[in-house]
Amino acid sequence: MFDIGASELLVIVIVAILVIGPKDMPKALRTAGRWIGKLRRMSGHFRAGLDEVVRQAEIEEMEEKWAKRNKEIMAKYPEGSTPEGGAPENLIPDEMEPLASANEVPDADAAAEAAIKRAAPVKAPEHTDEPPLPLDPPPAGKGR
Repeated sequence: MFDIGASELLVIVIVAILVIGPKDMPKALRTAGRWIGKLRRMSGHFRAGLDEVVRQAEIEEMEEKWAKRNKEIMAKYPEGSTPEGGAPENLIPDEMEPLASANEVPDADAAAEAAIKRAAPVKAPEHTDEPPLPLDPPPAGKGR
């Protein structure tokens, strides 16, 4: 913003210390910080106000443009029911056609069960109907 370099800042600090004195420097810096904060808030508020004015002007311009275009369309198509102007007459067919016929899948139930089997998780051994595997016998010669 002001383009102050390191050497210029150093000169400002030295002059401030000599003029204000090291004893009153913290108080002066607090006061300067408050003033800078107030200036930033005021400039932000001013900028927001200008942005709002510009936004309102753009909205009014667009509304005028849309109203003009609407008048042109209403003058060209006063009834609103004729598809003149390039719209095809048969946009939607009279009857809806199914995406796939039921004859394509030989057995819908079998296909569904096969899909369920592919997606089903593998059961843990304790939840199966098979008998559990025998545990290894304890090592010989070691007693409890």
